[in-house]
Amino acid sequence: MRGSLPHGGGPERPVDYGDRVKIALMDSGIGLLAAAAAVRRLRPDADLLLSSDPEGMPWGPRTPQDLTQRALAVARAAAAHRPDALIVACNTATVHALPALRAELEPGIPVVGTVPAIKPAAAGGGPVAIWATPATTGSPYQRGLIADFAQGVGVAEVPCPGLADAVEHADEQAIDRAVAAAAALTPPDVTALVLGCTHYELVAERIRAAVSPAGPGPLFHGSAEAVAAQALRRGGIAAAPDAAPTGRLTVLLGGRPGALPPAALRYAEGRGLGAVTAPAG
Repeated sequence: MRGSLPHGGGPERPVDYGDRVKIALMDSGIGLLAAAAAVRRLRPDADLLLSSDPEGMPWGPRTPQDLTQRALAVARAAAAHRPDALIVACNTATVHALPALRAELEPGIPVVGTVPAIKPAAAGGGPVAIWATPATTGSPYQRGLIADFAQGVGVAEVPCPGLADAVEHADEQAIDRAVAAAAALTPPDVTALVLGCTHYELVAERIRAAVSPAGPGPLFHGSAEAVAAQALRRGGIAAAPDAAPTGRLTVLLGGRPGALPPAALRYAEGRGLGAVTAPAG
């Protein structure tokens, strides 16, 4: 699979990328950091390619058609570098654009979407709270996941207006306000809490402190670890957490080489990814 051209995209001439493992991640902004850090833990020697759309973010308020076109552009920029797998590190893009992304890129490049971890959260018997963007909360997509994986379990859908945007800009006061508002809507008896937006995983400990200030509180369920493991599986790559930390980092902003935004470096996940290198090819 490594080195194969994706359907409908990629460079016009072959580019030699060698035998290094390369995983690409895409999002409108920095919500991909948690999954990128998870890939780095599983394969410290893997090259990471982060492709985002700073001019178009956030994707949540956009129409499905507009979002899909923007997601395809971001994915094509990543696919030109021939990764072994592409992670769609955005719940909203997974909902609306995953079929189009897979139709264009697979089977040449496996495309892995991000789904809220409702199934493992509900396995404990509940009750469960799902923190998500207002666009996702109550949506047919989320309600379908609840019906499929949480039958007989009490589920509270908690909208978190402004939280993803606050995390994107590392706005500390806005994060505190949005987290406090969502915590106030979260039933006190929940035993599991699903982080239904990739941005939220970057502030999981702040959410934990707001939801359960006096004790251990509910078990948190994010998607980053499972998505990273699935990307390696789909790419035919074995996990090697003890490998030498030689992985390189490439950043594409709107398809052009760039750097991690300053806000990304406010989070441990961003700081741990390493220095950005020039794109290959």
